[in-house]
Amino acid sequence: MSTRSFPLLAALLAALALATTAQAAEYVPSEVVVGHEDGSVTTVGTEAGQSVPEAARELRDDPGVAYAVPNYVAHASQFTPDDPRLRRQWNFTGAYGIGMPEAWSLAAAAGAPGGRGAIVAVLDSGVAYERYGGFRRAPDLRRSTFIRPWDFVDHDRHPNDRYGHGTHVTGTIAEATNNGIAVAGVAYGVKVMPLKVLNDFGEGDSLAIAKAIRFAAKHGADVINLSLEFDRRVVASEIPEILASIRYAHGHGAVIVAAAGNTGQKSLRRVAYPARASEVIAVGATTRHGCRSEYSSFGADLDVVAPGGGVDAEPTTPEETAFCQPESSGDWIYQETFVGSSVRRFGLPGGYEGTSMASPHVAGIAALILATHKLGDNPTPNQVQAHIQATARDLGQAGFDSRYGWGLVDAARALRCPAYTAC
Repeated sequence: MSTRSFPLLAALLAALALATTAQAAEYVPSEVVVGHEDGSVTTVGTEAGQSVPEAARELRDDPGVAYAVPNYVAHASQFTPDDPRLRRQWNFTGAYGIGMPEAWSLAAAAGAPGGRGAIVAVLDSGVAYERYGGFRRAPDLRRSTFIRPWDFVDHDRHPNDRYGHGTHVTGTIAEATNNGIAVAGVAYGVKVMPLKVLNDFGEGDSLAIAKAIRFAAKHGADVINLSLEFDRRVVASEIPEILASIRYAHGHGAVIVAAAGNTGQKSLRRVAYPARASEVIAVGATTRHGCRSEYSSFGADLDVVAPGGGVDAEPTTPEETAFCQPESSGDWIYQETFVGSSVRRFGLPGGYEGTSMASPHVAGIAALILATHKLGDNPTPNQVQAHIQATARDLGQAGFDSRYGWGLVDAARALRCPAYTAC
Protein backbone atom coordinates (compact mmCIF):
# COMPACT_ATOMS: atom_id res chain seq x y z
CA MET A 1 0.00 0.00 0.00
CA SER A 2 1.53 3.33 -1.04
CA THR A 3 1.15 6.26 1.34
CA ARG A 4 1.20 8.52 -1.72
CA SER A 5 -2.50 7.61 -2.26
CA PHE A 6 -3.47 8.36 1.30
CA PRO A 7 -2.28 11.86 2.27
CA LEU A 8 -3.94 11.73 5.70
CA LEU A 9 -2.29 8.40 6.51
CA ALA A 10 1.05 9.73 5.31
CA ALA A 11 0.72 12.76 7.57
CA LEU A 12 -0.18 10.59 10.54
CA LEU A 13 2.79 8.29 9.91
CA ALA A 14 5.12 11.27 9.64
CA ALA A 15 3.82 12.71 12.88
CA LEU A 16 4.21 9.34 14.58
CA ALA A 17 7.79 9.03 13.34
CA LEU A 18 8.57 12.52 14.63
CA ALA A 19 7.06 11.73 18.00
CA THR A 20 8.97 8.45 18.22
CA THR A 21 12.23 10.26 17.43
CA ALA A 22 11.55 12.85 20.11
CA GLN A 23 10.74 10.16 22.65
CA ALA A 24 13.91 8.27 21.78
CA ALA A 25 16.13 11.30 22.33
CA GLU A 26 17.78 11.44 25.75
CA TYR A 27 17.14 14.35 28.10
CA VAL A 28 17.68 15.15 31.76
CA PRO A 29 14.80 13.58 33.70
CA SER A 30 12.42 15.79 35.70
CA GLU A 31 13.83 19.02 34.25
CA VAL A 32 12.63 21.56 31.67
CA VAL A 33 14.68 24.38 30.13
CA VAL A 34 12.60 27.57 30.09
CA GLY A 35 13.43 30.62 27.96
CA HIS A 36 11.73 33.77 29.17
CA GLU A 37 10.61 36.76 27.11
CA ASP A 38 13.16 38.96 28.89
CA GLY A 39 15.96 36.77 27.52
CA SER A 40 16.77 34.86 30.70
CA VAL A 41 16.94 31.07 30.81
CA THR A 42 16.11 28.88 33.81
CA THR A 43 15.38 25.25 34.55
CA VAL A 44 12.13 24.13 36.14
CA GLY A 45 11.56 20.80 37.83
CA THR A 46 8.54 18.67 36.97
CA GLU A 47 5.83 17.95 39.48
CA ALA A 48 5.26 14.49 40.95
CA GLY A 49 3.90 12.13 38.31
CA GLN A 50 4.36 14.68 35.53
CA SER A 51 6.41 13.84 32.45
CA VAL A 52 8.93 16.27 31.00
CA PRO A 53 6.92 16.79 27.74
CA GLU A 54 3.75 17.46 29.77
CA ALA A 55 5.52 20.01 31.94
CA ALA A 56 6.99 21.70 28.87
CA ARG A 57 3.58 22.02 27.23
CA GLU A 58 2.09 23.50 30.40
CA LEU A 59 4.92 26.01 30.79
CA ARG A 60 4.57 27.17 27.18
CA ASP A 61 1.06 28.42 28.02
CA ASP A 62 2.58 31.07 30.29
CA PRO A 63 2.63 34.41 28.36
CA GLY A 64 6.04 35.25 29.81
CA VAL A 65 7.63 32.08 28.42
CA ALA A 66 9.27 32.20 25.00
CA TYR A 67 9.97 28.47 24.92
CA ALA A 68 10.00 25.43 27.19
CA VAL A 69 11.88 22.31 26.08
CA PRO A 70 13.49 19.20 27.56
CA ASN A 71 17.13 19.56 28.60
CA TYR A 72 18.49 17.26 25.89
CA VAL A 73 21.72 15.35 26.48
CA ALA A 74 24.53 15.38 23.91
CA HIS A 75 27.23 12.73 23.58
CA ALA A 76 30.75 12.92 22.29
CA SER A 77 30.78 12.13 18.60
CA GLN A 78 32.66 8.88 18.06
CA PHE A 79 34.08 7.60 14.85
CA THR A 80 32.87 4.05 14.30
CA PRO A 81 34.53 2.61 11.20
CA ASP A 82 32.73 0.30 8.79
CA ASP A 83 35.26 -2.52 8.97
CA PRO A 84 32.98 -5.58 9.02
CA ARG A 85 34.89 -7.56 11.67
CA LEU A 86 35.39 -4.67 14.09
CA ARG A 87 33.12 -6.45 16.56
CA ARG A 88 35.85 -9.06 17.01
CA GLN A 89 38.21 -6.38 18.30
CA TRP A 90 37.27 -6.43 21.96
CA ASN A 91 40.79 -5.09 22.47
CA PHE A 92 39.74 -1.83 20.78
CA THR A 93 36.10 -1.40 21.76
CA GLY A 94 35.29 -3.69 24.69
CA ALA A 95 34.95 -2.93 28.38
CA TYR A 96 38.66 -3.66 28.83
CA GLY A 97 39.73 -2.42 25.42
CA ILE A 98 41.81 0.70 24.85
CA GLY A 99 39.01 3.13 23.96
CA MET A 100 39.62 3.40 20.22
CA PRO A 101 36.31 4.83 18.91
CA GLU A 102 36.71 7.97 21.00
CA ALA A 103 40.45 8.11 20.36
CA TRP A 104 39.93 7.94 16.59
CA SER A 105 37.49 10.86 16.83
CA LEU A 106 39.85 12.91 19.00
CA ALA A 107 42.79 12.31 16.67
CA ALA A 108 40.74 13.38 13.66
CA ALA A 109 39.54 16.50 15.48
CA ALA A 110 43.17 17.36 16.23
CA GLY A 111 44.01 17.19 12.53
CA ALA A 112 45.85 13.87 12.68
CA PRO A 113 43.37 11.14 11.71
CA GLY A 114 44.79 7.77 12.62
CA GLY A 115 48.06 9.33 13.72
CA ARG A 116 48.86 10.79 10.32
CA GLY A 117 52.31 12.35 10.33
CA ALA A 118 54.00 9.86 12.68
CA ILE A 119 56.44 7.12 11.66
CA VAL A 120 56.48 3.74 13.41
CA ALA A 121 59.29 1.25 12.85
CA VAL A 122 58.20 -2.37 13.24
CA LEU A 123 61.14 -4.68 13.96
CA ASP A 124 59.76 -8.14 13.43
CA SER A 125 59.52 -11.06 10.99
CA GLY A 126 58.82 -8.67 8.13
CA VAL A 127 55.46 -7.55 6.77
CA ALA A 128 53.25 -8.64 3.87
CA TYR A 129 53.60 -5.16 2.42
CA GLU A 130 54.37 -5.63 -1.29
CA ARG A 131 53.76 -7.72 -4.39
CA TYR A 132 57.17 -9.19 -5.05
CA GLY A 133 58.07 -12.61 -6.39
CA GLY A 134 55.72 -15.05 -4.71
CA PHE A 135 54.69 -12.55 -2.03
CA ARG A 136 51.51 -10.51 -1.93
CA ARG A 137 50.52 -7.44 0.04
CA ALA A 138 47.91 -8.07 2.72
CA PRO A 139 44.62 -6.71 1.33
CA ASP A 140 44.01 -4.51 4.38
CA LEU A 141 47.43 -2.84 4.39
CA ARG A 142 47.82 0.18 2.14
CA ARG A 143 50.87 0.23 -0.10
CA SER A 144 51.35 3.93 0.64
CA THR A 145 51.73 3.15 4.36
CA PHE A 146 55.26 1.76 4.03
CA ILE A 147 58.57 3.61 3.88
CA ARG A 148 62.28 2.66 3.99
CA PRO A 149 61.88 -1.12 4.14
CA TRP A 150 64.97 -3.20 4.93
CA ASP A 151 65.67 -6.85 5.60
CA PHE A 152 68.38 -7.33 8.24
CA VAL A 153 68.18 -11.11 7.83
CA ASP A 154 68.73 -11.42 4.07
CA HIS A 155 70.27 -7.94 3.69
CA ASP A 156 68.08 -6.55 0.94
CA ARG A 157 65.21 -4.09 0.41
CA HIS A 158 62.45 -6.68 0.64
CA PRO A 159 61.56 -7.50 4.27
CA ASN A 160 58.69 -9.76 3.31
CA ASP A 161 57.05 -11.87 5.98
CA ARG A 162 56.84 -15.66 5.84
CA TYR A 163 56.03 -16.22 9.48
CA GLY A 164 52.87 -14.08 9.89
CA HIS A 165 53.85 -12.53 13.21
CA GLY A 166 55.13 -9.22 11.82
CA THR A 167 52.10 -8.78 9.56
CA HIS A 168 49.77 -9.31 12.52
CA VAL A 169 51.69 -6.85 14.71
CA THR A 170 51.73 -4.25 11.93
CA GLY A 171 47.98 -4.68 11.50
CA THR A 172 47.34 -3.76 15.14
CA ILE A 173 49.25 -0.54 14.57
CA ALA A 174 48.30 0.46 11.04
CA GLU A 175 45.70 -1.77 9.40
CA ALA A 176 43.56 0.24 7.00
CA THR A 177 40.41 1.48 8.73
CA ASN A 178 36.92 2.47 7.57
CA ASN A 179 37.46 0.81 4.19
CA GLY A 180 34.91 -1.99 4.48
CA ILE A 181 37.57 -4.70 4.84
CA ALA A 182 38.48 -6.95 7.77
CA VAL A 183 39.30 -5.04 10.98
CA ALA A 184 40.87 -1.74 12.08
CA GLY A 185 44.26 -0.41 13.28
CA VAL A 186 45.07 1.79 16.28
CA ALA A 187 47.04 4.35 14.25
CA TYR A 188 45.84 3.64 10.74
CA GLY A 189 47.22 6.92 9.36
CA VAL A 190 50.89 6.44 10.29
CA LYS A 191 53.79 5.53 8.05
CA VAL A 192 55.35 2.16 8.86
CA MET A 193 59.03 1.35 8.47
CA PRO A 194 59.13 -2.45 8.05
CA LEU A 195 62.45 -3.83 9.32
CA LYS A 196 62.92 -7.58 9.24
CA VAL A 197 65.02 -8.89 12.14
CA LEU A 198 63.36 -12.28 12.72
CA ASN A 199 63.69 -15.17 10.27
CA ASP A 200 61.02 -17.48 8.91
CA PHE A 201 60.86 -19.29 12.26
CA GLY A 202 60.50 -16.11 14.35
CA GLU A 203 64.12 -16.05 15.53
CA GLY A 204 66.66 -13.25 15.24
CA ASP A 205 70.10 -12.42 16.61
CA SER A 206 71.00 -9.48 18.80
CA LEU A 207 73.34 -7.85 16.28
CA ALA A 208 70.67 -7.67 13.57
CA ILE A 209 68.18 -6.23 16.06
CA ALA A 210 70.69 -3.65 17.30
CA LYS A 211 71.47 -2.54 13.74
CA ALA A 212 67.77 -2.22 12.96
CA ILE A 213 67.13 -0.09 16.04
CA ARG A 214 69.88 2.31 14.96
CA PHE A 215 68.59 2.30 11.38
CA ALA A 216 65.10 3.22 12.57
CA ALA A 217 66.39 6.10 14.67
CA LYS A 218 68.65 7.42 11.91
CA HIS A 219 65.80 7.40 9.40
CA GLY A 220 63.30 9.32 11.48
CA ALA A 221 61.22 6.74 13.33
CA ASP A 222 59.11 8.41 16.01
CA VAL A 223 58.17 5.08 17.59
CA ILE A 224 59.94 1.71 17.51
CA ASN A 225 57.97 -1.46 18.26
CA LEU A 226 59.83 -4.56 19.47
CA SER A 227 57.41 -7.48 19.74
CA LEU A 228 60.26 -9.82 20.59
CA GLU A 229 62.08 -11.05 23.67
CA PHE A 230 65.33 -12.65 24.68
CA ASP A 231 65.44 -15.65 26.99
CA ARG A 232 64.67 -14.53 30.54
CA ARG A 233 68.12 -15.71 31.61
CA VAL A 234 69.84 -13.15 29.34
CA VAL A 235 71.23 -10.27 31.40
CA ALA A 236 72.30 -6.77 30.42
CA SER A 237 76.02 -7.55 30.22
CA GLU A 238 75.32 -10.15 27.53
CA ILE A 239 73.57 -7.80 25.09
CA PRO A 240 75.66 -4.59 25.15
CA GLU A 241 74.98 -3.85 21.48
CA ILE A 242 71.21 -3.97 22.06
CA LEU A 243 71.34 -1.63 25.04
CA ALA A 244 73.68 0.78 23.23
CA SER A 245 71.33 0.94 20.24
CA ILE A 246 68.36 1.53 22.53
CA ARG A 247 70.16 4.42 24.23
CA TYR A 248 71.05 5.82 20.81
CA ALA A 249 67.46 5.68 19.55
CA HIS A 250 66.07 7.05 22.81
CA GLY A 251 68.56 9.91 22.64
CA HIS A 252 67.38 10.68 19.10
CA GLY A 253 63.79 11.05 20.31
CA ALA A 254 62.31 7.66 19.47
CA VAL A 255 59.71 6.17 21.81
CA ILE A 256 60.66 2.50 22.19
CA VAL A 257 58.00 -0.06 23.10
CA ALA A 258 58.59 -3.77 23.72
CA ALA A 259 56.87 -6.96 24.79
CA ALA A 260 57.45 -7.82 28.44
CA GLY A 261 57.72 -11.55 27.68
CA ASN A 262 55.62 -14.67 27.90
CA THR A 263 57.01 -16.55 30.90
CA GLY A 264 54.49 -15.43 33.47
CA GLN A 265 54.68 -18.34 35.90
CA LYS A 266 54.55 -17.23 39.51
CA SER A 267 58.21 -18.05 40.17
CA LEU A 268 59.52 -15.94 37.28
CA ARG A 269 59.02 -12.35 38.38
CA ARG A 270 61.15 -10.88 35.63
CA VAL A 271 60.49 -8.81 32.52
CA ALA A 272 62.55 -9.94 29.52
CA TYR A 273 65.01 -7.80 27.57
CA PRO A 274 64.80 -5.60 25.58
CA ALA A 275 61.64 -4.49 27.42
CA ARG A 276 63.55 -4.53 30.69
CA ALA A 277 65.84 -1.70 29.57
CA SER A 278 65.05 1.55 31.39
CA GLU A 279 64.57 3.49 28.13
CA VAL A 280 61.87 1.09 26.90
CA ILE A 281 58.15 0.95 27.70
CA ALA A 282 57.68 -2.64 28.91
CA VAL A 283 54.21 -3.93 28.01
CA GLY A 284 52.45 -6.85 29.67
CA ALA A 285 49.26 -8.49 28.41
CA THR A 286 45.66 -8.52 29.62
CA THR A 287 42.60 -10.52 28.66
CA ARG A 288 39.10 -9.59 27.66
CA HIS A 289 38.22 -9.39 31.35
CA GLY A 290 41.02 -6.95 32.17
CA CYS A 291 42.96 -9.62 34.04
CA ARG A 292 46.67 -10.30 33.57
CA SER A 293 47.06 -13.00 30.92
CA GLU A 294 48.40 -16.17 32.48
CA TYR A 295 51.49 -16.18 30.26
CA SER A 296 52.38 -12.50 30.70
CA SER A 297 55.71 -11.79 32.38
CA PHE A 298 55.63 -9.31 35.23
CA GLY A 299 57.83 -7.71 37.82
CA ALA A 300 59.23 -4.41 38.99
CA ASP A 301 60.30 -3.43 35.45
CA LEU A 302 56.80 -3.72 33.97
CA ASP A 303 55.45 -0.31 32.91
CA VAL A 304 51.93 -0.85 31.53
CA VAL A 305 49.64 -3.54 30.18
CA ALA A 306 47.58 -3.77 26.99
CA PRO A 307 45.27 -6.37 25.47
CA GLY A 308 47.14 -9.51 24.47
CA GLY A 309 44.43 -12.13 24.78
CA GLY A 310 44.56 -15.56 26.32
CA VAL A 311 43.29 -17.00 29.59
CA ASP A 312 43.06 -15.09 32.87
CA ALA A 313 45.81 -15.63 35.42
CA GLU A 314 44.81 -16.89 38.85
CA PRO A 315 43.95 -13.87 41.02
CA THR A 316 46.38 -13.18 43.85
CA THR A 317 44.82 -10.05 45.34
CA PRO A 318 41.28 -9.12 46.44
CA GLU A 319 41.17 -6.56 43.62
CA GLU A 320 41.85 -9.22 40.98
CA THR A 321 39.24 -11.54 42.40
CA ALA A 322 36.60 -9.02 41.35
CA PHE A 323 37.32 -9.34 37.62
CA CYS A 324 39.63 -12.28 36.86
CA GLN A 325 37.85 -15.41 35.58
CA PRO A 326 40.56 -18.08 35.19
CA GLU A 327 37.99 -20.80 34.60
CA SER A 328 36.68 -19.11 31.42
CA SER A 329 37.99 -19.67 27.90
CA GLY A 330 40.35 -17.09 26.46
CA ASP A 331 40.03 -14.70 23.52
CA TRP A 332 42.53 -13.98 20.78
CA ILE A 333 43.69 -10.78 19.13
CA TYR A 334 42.41 -10.58 15.56
CA GLN A 335 44.32 -8.80 12.81
CA GLU A 336 44.80 -9.68 9.17
CA THR A 337 47.69 -12.05 8.46
CA PHE A 338 48.38 -15.35 6.71
CA VAL A 339 45.89 -18.21 6.82
CA GLY A 340 47.71 -21.51 6.97
CA SER A 341 51.19 -21.86 5.49
CA SER A 342 50.61 -19.79 2.34
CA VAL A 343 52.03 -16.26 2.10
CA ARG A 344 49.32 -15.47 -0.47
CA ARG A 345 46.21 -16.29 1.56
CA PHE A 346 45.02 -13.80 4.15
CA GLY A 347 42.35 -13.73 6.82
CA LEU A 348 41.76 -13.26 10.53
CA PRO A 349 43.12 -16.49 12.02
CA GLY A 350 42.72 -17.38 15.66
CA GLY A 351 45.56 -18.35 17.92
CA TYR A 352 47.34 -15.01 18.19
CA GLU A 353 47.93 -14.06 21.81
CA GLY A 354 50.92 -12.79 23.74
CA THR A 355 52.76 -9.72 24.91
CA SER A 356 53.84 -9.43 21.26
CA MET A 357 50.20 -8.60 20.52
CA ALA A 358 50.01 -6.18 23.47
CA SER A 359 53.06 -4.10 22.57
CA PRO A 360 51.76 -2.65 19.26
CA HIS A 361 48.69 -1.25 21.04
CA VAL A 362 51.05 0.97 23.04
CA ALA A 363 53.17 1.81 20.00
CA GLY A 364 50.01 2.96 18.23
CA ILE A 365 48.94 5.13 21.16
CA ALA A 366 52.40 6.72 21.30
CA ALA A 367 52.08 7.54 17.59
CA LEU A 368 48.66 9.16 18.16
CA ILE A 369 50.05 11.29 21.00
CA LEU A 370 52.93 12.50 18.85
CA ALA A 371 50.87 13.11 15.71
CA THR A 372 48.21 15.13 17.55
CA HIS A 373 50.85 17.22 19.38
CA LYS A 374 49.08 16.36 22.60
CA LEU A 375 52.28 17.11 24.55
CA GLY A 376 53.54 19.89 22.32
CA ASP A 377 55.66 19.80 19.20
CA ASN A 378 58.68 17.85 20.41
CA PRO A 379 57.99 15.84 23.55
CA THR A 380 60.75 13.57 24.77
CA PRO A 381 60.28 9.80 24.90
CA ASN A 382 60.16 10.05 28.69
CA GLN A 383 57.34 12.58 28.49
CA VAL A 384 55.33 10.36 26.14
CA GLN A 385 55.85 7.40 28.46
CA ALA A 386 54.86 9.43 31.51
CA HIS A 387 51.63 10.52 29.80
CA ILE A 388 50.74 6.98 28.72
CA GLN A 389 51.30 5.76 32.27
CA ALA A 390 49.39 8.64 33.87
CA THR A 391 46.34 8.06 31.68
CA ALA A 392 46.29 4.26 32.05
CA ARG A 393 43.39 2.60 33.88
CA ASP A 394 44.51 1.36 37.25
CA LEU A 395 44.09 -2.40 37.67
CA GLY A 396 44.98 -4.70 40.53
CA GLN A 397 46.36 -2.98 43.60
CA ALA A 398 46.05 0.81 43.71
CA GLY A 399 48.87 2.64 41.97
CA PHE A 400 51.85 0.89 40.48
CA ASP A 401 52.10 -2.86 41.01
CA SER A 402 54.28 -5.56 39.52
CA ARG A 403 51.42 -7.40 37.77
CA TYR A 404 49.87 -4.47 35.87
CA GLY A 405 52.49 -1.74 36.06
CA TRP A 406 50.68 1.59 35.95
CA GLY A 407 47.62 -0.05 34.45
CA LEU A 408 45.79 -0.74 31.19
CA VAL A 409 46.66 1.80 28.50
CA ASP A 410 43.77 3.94 27.29
CA ALA A 411 44.03 5.73 23.93
CA ALA A 412 40.96 7.88 24.57
CA ARG A 413 42.27 9.14 27.91
CA ALA A 414 45.69 9.73 26.40
CA LEU A 415 44.18 12.10 23.82
CA ARG A 416 41.47 13.61 26.04
CA CYS A 417 43.10 14.15 29.42
CA PRO A 418 45.45 17.02 30.30
CA ALA A 419 49.14 16.19 30.08
CA TYR A 420 50.28 13.60 32.65
CA THR A 421 46.87 13.59 34.31
CA ALA A 422 44.12 11.00 34.54
CA CYS A 423 40.60 12.26 33.91
